[in-house]
Amino acid sequence: MNAVFRLGDSGPAVAQIIGLLQRIGVLGDSAAETAYDEDALGEALYDERVELAVRAFQQQRGLTVDGVVGPLTFGRLDEARWRLGDRILNHLPGNLLAGDDVYSLQGRLLDLGFRVGRLDGYFGPETEAGVREFQRNFGIPPDGTCGPATLKALARLSPMVRGGAPNALRAHERIREAGPHLGGKIVVIDVGRGHNLPAQYAQTSDAILHDLAQRVEGRLVATGVQAFLTTPRWAVPGEETERAAFANRTGADLFLSLALDASANPGACGVSAYFFGDAHQETWSSAGERFAGLVQREIVARSDLVDLRCHPKTWDILRRTRMPAIRLDAGYLTNPGDTERLQDPAFRDVLAEAIVVSVQRFYLSPEVDSHTGVLQVSELRDSFRHP
Repeated sequence: MNAVFRLGDSGPAVAQIIGLLQRIGVLGDSAAETAYDEDALGEALYDERVELAVRAFQQQRGLTVDGVVGPLTFGRLDEARWRLGDRILNHLPGNLLAGDDVYSLQGRLLDLGFRVGRLDGYFGPETEAGVREFQRNFGIPPDGTCGPATLKALARLSPMVRGGAPNALRAHERIREAGPHLGGKIVVIDVGRGHNLPAQYAQTSDAILHDLAQRVEGRLVATGVQAFLTTPRWAVPGEETERAAFANRTGADLFLSLALDASANPGACGVSAYFFGDAHQETWSSAGERFAGLVQREIVARSDLVDLRCHPKTWDILRRTRMPAIRLDAGYLTNPGDTERLQDPAFRDVLAEAIVVSVQRFYLSPEVDSHTGVLQVSELRDSFRHP
């Protein structure tokens, strides 16, 4: 569904949205008791109760909370209706199965000690490999498909093991093994657009962000990093799924998406960072959270931007990337103070310096790390470029 639905809309698509909200338990039956009555499909109304339920769902699932059902929110609603056992799960390259049932499968396999990659609700090749390994261990034909026999075995074993954070431990070990030197590491810099950014701000946003991205790229290259841009200068950013796929193809070690925000309230201002996390599914990227925190703290320490802190989100640009990934909202174009700062090249240098220093600090152990706001890129070139 590519259309957008909001307060006041009606029709069959709204009836479908209401049905999904009811099925996952965020909207009572009384709100649309005739939603699927064939004679009333055209009368299903997107009223205040539906909007409130959509907002609650968006909050639960780490989406932008606007009460509007666009393609991303509708996709998440559709995913939420699946429970483990409702359908056969397998790896379909180019069209990955996604849903709450995949989340459940990945969580159970992780609890049992099998690797599935990131717990992200997508049945990708790593999840398929985890299913095969589980099947081999429990005498099931290892076809990588989660069918009745595999589900039965999981149901018998699932009460035996709970808890832990194996993916977080593995991520920490990978970072440690990568070593502190930046030479040879790959960082993808993405120029995006805030989900709330009106069209009239797009040109200004692109100009600021492309310039900032190039300043970050230049500093990273000077430290020995291989840096790639997802979007060439002055080009319009592609879909989030396309940019995430590009980052995955490069085999990047880190991913940074740059964006600017907007608000109907001109007083809204400040900088915020986002990482992949879904509180409803109790999953998050521990490495992404750490990277976001480093970038956020460095920028706040070096500038007078208001600290809006770090937050987990399930946006495609964070969920579909396979490496530690963050999105940085560097300010509000609807705020005169933020806009004045962002349009100053010297201030963009400050932001670029903070970002590159954060990349280095991501790979440093606490014993040799500097205090926030004091490490300089020139020091990185002198001290950390060569092993």
